[in-house]
This record gives sequence, C-alpha cells and structure tokens, in this order.
Amino acid sequence: MFGAKDGAAARAAGVPLVSITVLIAAKVVVGIVTGSISVLADAFDSMGDLLAAVISFFSLRFAAKPPDVDHPYGHGKAENISATIESVIIFAAGFYVIFRGIQKLFIGTHLEFLDVGIAVMGVSTLANLFVGRYLFRVARNTGSLALEASARHRNTDLYTSLSIFVGLIIVRFTGFTILDPIIALGIGILVLKTAVDVYRKSFGGLLDERLSQPEEAMIVSSIQEHVRDSVTFHELRTRKVGSTPYIELHLVMSKNITLENAHAMCDHLEADIKSKIPNAVITIHCEPREGETTFSNV
Repeated sequence: MFGAKDGAAARAAGVPLVSITVLIAAKVVVGIVTGSISVLADAFDSMGDLLAAVISFFSLRFAAKPPDVDHPYGHGKAENISATIESVIIFAAGFYVIFRGIQKLFIGTHLEFLDVGIAVMGVSTLANLFVGRYLFRVARNTGSLALEASARHRNTDLYTSLSIFVGLIIVRFTGFTILDPIIALGIGILVLKTAVDVYRKSFGGLLDERLSQPEEAMIVSSIQEHVRDSVTFHELRTRKVGSTPYIELHLVMSKNITLENAHAMCDHLEADIKSKIPNAVITIHCEPREGETTFSNV
C-alpha cells in the first residue's frame, strides 16, 4: 500500500545518482592517468552502479503507486524486477573486472601518479561508506528490496574502494605493481558474490516465495495466542510483493459463534500480526468446525 515509507524509499533511491556520477568521472580520469587496472575496473563497476541506481530510482517510484483498476494488488513486484535486473548488471561488472585482471596479470602493468589515485580512492571509500549506511537504514525502515539491493551494492563498492586505496598505498611505497591486478581479481569475485545474493532474494519474490522462517514464526505465535479450544487454524500461506508482505490463513470456529464475534476476533488477530510485521496485507477465511451440532433456525 502506498504511504510515507514508499515515498521515503523512492527519495532515497535518488541519493546514489549524484555520488556515483561524480565518482565515475574521477575514476575514469585517474585510471587512465595512473594506468591502474583496479581503478579502471572500479570505474566500470561504478558505471554499472549508475545504471542500476537509475533502474532502482524509477522502479521504486513505480512500485510506490497505489493499486488501480488494472493492478488491484499494487505495483510492488516492480521492486523485484528492478533488483533482478540489477543483479545481472552487477554480475556483468564482476565478470569484466575478473577478465581485465587476468589480462593484466599476463601482460603486466605500469603505474604513474599514484598520489592522485590514492586521493580519489580515499574519497570514493568515504562516499560509499556514508551513502551505503544511509540506504541500508532507509531499506530497513521501508522493507524495500530494490533499495536493499542498491545498499548492498554500495557496501560492495565500499570494500572495493578500500582495497584499491590500501593497494595503491602499498604499491606507492613498495613498487609491487602486480598487486594491482590481484586486487582487481579479488574485487571481481566479491562483485560476483553480491550479484548472486541480490538475485536469490529478488527472484524469489517473483515466484511468490514464502516469508522468512522468523517472520512466519511470529505469525504463528500471534495466531496461537488467539486460538482457543473452539478455534484452530490451517492453510497458512505467505508471500512478499516488493516491500509488502501478504498473509493468508483459514480460521476454524464453532458453528455457533456469531458473525460479530468472528469478525472481532479476525480484526484483533490482524492488528496483532501487523504490530509484528508492519505493512502486511492479511486475508482470513473463516470456516465452521465439522461434525459440530448447531442451533436450528426454524
């Protein structure tokens, strides 16, 4: 459902765009000037970041739209699609970094103006640190998959920038230039791992994967607190569409319970579940207990 959290996620998605654009320009220039394959690899990875950030920005704005006639369940799966596309972009960037690192291992590399490269990668490290923390905080508060994917990407870039920063310092004082492509290979492997993690989480949502075990345990706990001798439950099903959890279950009640009491129990149960899993959409189907006598209407 559309709300303040959706708007906050959409606004946060635009934050990386400015920082990534500035860092790309700086890294490309420094990578060419210094001859560092690790810096250039990071620049190409950042280009993938920029494309992913643009996709995330627009998908979150689309996902935040309220339900309409053609989309009665909302537009939340746009987040899953965005995160899946972003995982493919991350994977391509990681593969390219590994390819270029292997090339440089065989043909060698010559580095110049390392002080400039060290300065730029230091700034890049700090930028990724602050932007990544901000995105993770908003992602936790909103439950946004697309924003979490972007935050994970920033976190990967933080380690990438830090490793290049430290590597260039070592090369600066030791002249051990082969460390540059070795760092690039490590970056590539880390990027590939991030791509796999993002893909698993985002693609599962497209297949209506159930909520996590801790979340389902909270749901069952809430139901059991309301279950009495005359009430049981079954057919519990869960899924997540974008940042919105969907929960369905059947409550089996006495045939003699009034419609008013049944409705009140369902309302109370819904409120309890939502207190533990905010923004959840809950559907409860009430069934009469089989084999139980009932009062006659005649």
